[in-house]
Amino acid sequence: MILLTKYRLMLLGLCALIFMISSAHAETIQQQLTNQSVVEQMLKRGVVRVGMDTFVPWAMKDKTGKLVGFEIDVATRFAEDMGVKVEFVPTKWSGIIPALLTGKFDVIIGGMGILPKRNLKVNFSIPYDYSGMSIVANKKLAAGFSSLEDFNKKEVVIAAKLGTTAVMASKKSMPNATLRLFESEAQVYQELLNGRAHAVVESAPTPAYYSLKYPDKLFLPISGTFTKEPIGFALRKGDPDSLNYFNNWIGYVMAEGWLQERKQYWFETRDWEDQIQ
Repeated sequence: MILLTKYRLMLLGLCALIFMISSAHAETIQQQLTNQSVVEQMLKRGVVRVGMDTFVPWAMKDKTGKLVGFEIDVATRFAEDMGVKVEFVPTKWSGIIPALLTGKFDVIIGGMGILPKRNLKVNFSIPYDYSGMSIVANKKLAAGFSSLEDFNKKEVVIAAKLGTTAVMASKKSMPNATLRLFESEAQVYQELLNGRAHAVVESAPTPAYYSLKYPDKLFLPISGTFTKEPIGFALRKGDPDSLNYFNNWIGYVMAEGWLQERKQYWFETRDWEDQIQ
């Protein structure tokens, strides 16, 4: 009986020791994860590096070469609230996720649609905006077109930016059309203005902006958007602390009304046009 009691005490002591070691190890791992989080790195560095590409009016250059736009405002406000500086890293959209994964910047804030295929590679924040696909057409080539079906023909050329959700939307809604892809937004619209494409598919409100800018050459054959997609920040996987911070920041500025105010300015007015023309 005495030996059994001693054995039980030894066993309890061993279990307690294992528990203490496991707890200490788990605490160490947790501390390492916290120290390695993107948020902690940004605070230590004093800079948040933001990956983005140019899309009107999400992000564009003004007359002096300075970046302006909805996403620029969002990233700048985010940095200010963290007490750090913001560094924009312009990156071609087709390679922006690989650039994030290799550590060229900390986060993508660039009107990126939350898609299952993308979510397999990166983590997304909660949506901070919702967008949708719109179409703008060449007046001469697409005269009389008033529906997606009118564009769904082999002889019709649709231009879109490589790597964007516009490519997927075009293939799904107009599978028979001929799709031409370009690296930059400028190339896409130049193709349309030069009469080498019937239409351009892109996230609203950019198509509407170009139709107003070139009313003699372009028009909107369909009012509004024909898709709806949530927009989020993209982060590298395995960083729950940073994802938590981004989500809570989005919730905060949404509740404050600031996000809606900025969106209304950039998407529903033309007050900013004199900055870029």
